[in-house]
This record gives sequence, structure tokens and C-alpha cells, in this order.
Amino acid sequence: MTHAIQELVIRHVTPIDTAEITDLVAAAMWDGPVARWLNPDPVARLQDSPRYFEIFVEHAVRWGEVYATVDSADGRLSGVALWFPLTTFVPPPIDYDHRLKDVAGPAYDRACEMDAALSDHHPLEPHHYLAFLAVHPRWQNRGIGSGLLDRHHARLDRAELPAYLEANDPRNRDLYLRHGYVCRGEIRLPDGPPIWPMWRAPMP
Repeated sequence: MTHAIQELVIRHVTPIDTAEITDLVAAAMWDGPVARWLNPDPVARLQDSPRYFEIFVEHAVRWGEVYATVDSADGRLSGVALWFPLTTFVPPPIDYDHRLKDVAGPAYDRACEMDAALSDHHPLEPHHYLAFLAVHPRWQNRGIGSGLLDRHHARLDRAELPAYLEANDPRNRDLYLRHGYVCRGEIRLPDGPPIWPMWRAPMP
């Protein structure tokens, strides 16, 4: 089955469009190592993950660039990439602390620790930031993530712009290494899994 990669040029998005992106990101990431560290309770994590990721999806729709792969059979999203062009000022999500506290509940302190750790390692020079690359579990291992990366990397290379991301498990880290990223050390969450900050210089 083929998948057409298309850029979603999003300015004014209906709630159902944002919800579909949110559901996909949550389905792909709710049970990852960082998510399990944030909230060890699988029932609460599954329930709360969509509201957590909704904060960042809405922010990307407003301030970032969203790419998606679409299943040619039913037209539903199978993968998404949420990029922020940090070549100009991008404000934080609206009412972020209040929304995070409401969504995270007992995991709020850990979420703040993670945010602080990621912020400390985030580069200051102009770049594009890959906040999330998510492929729905039923479509993983089919090259969708690589296709999404290649699409935006081609633009960055033409503009001679670098890219930055944080890999949260070894499998993702190895994918990014294959796409020209290099590790910039390691972030260790308190009693938690490692996170690898990664940088990709523009390529000819």
C-alpha cells in the first residue's frame, strides 16, 4: 500500500484536524520510556496522554510546520512530524504551566524536571527543531518516519539550516543517526531513561 507524503500548510484548522494529529501522536508515544517515567500508571497514562500531546500539537499548528503521511486506502493519517522553525522567536504554548498542571496531575513535577533538562541542552543558534516524529503503531517499520525526515531535510539543506531533536529511545536514536544526526551528549532524567540531544548540520 502506498503512502503519499504531503505537507499540511496549516493556518486555520478545524478541531477534528487537530484531534486526529493528537490521537496519532498519543498512540505512537503514550507507552514510550519517557512517558512511562513521567507516569508509571499505564491506565492513567493512556487516559491522559492525548490531553498532554494536544498542548504541543496545537502549538505546532499555530507556530510550526506539520507534515503528515496519509493512508491511501482510508485517508487517515499514518505518520506526522511537528517542526518548529527556530530561526525567529517562537513563544511558549499558551497558558502552558496551567494546562500542564491540569493534564499531568501527580506527574507535574517530573514534567517540569524534564522541561528544564531539555531547555538546558537546547542550542541557541538558529535551527529547525523536530518536536515530535510519530508513526501510528500499525504503520511502523515501513519507512514512513524516514520519508517524513527526508522531506523536511531537503528544505533545510537547500536553505543551509541545521536541525535539532531529542531522541528518547535507542531505536529512534539509531534512525536519526542514519539521517545525518550526531549525538550531543546525553540527558539523564532523575531515576529515568536517557534522552539524546541530536544535531544535524546541513548537507550539500
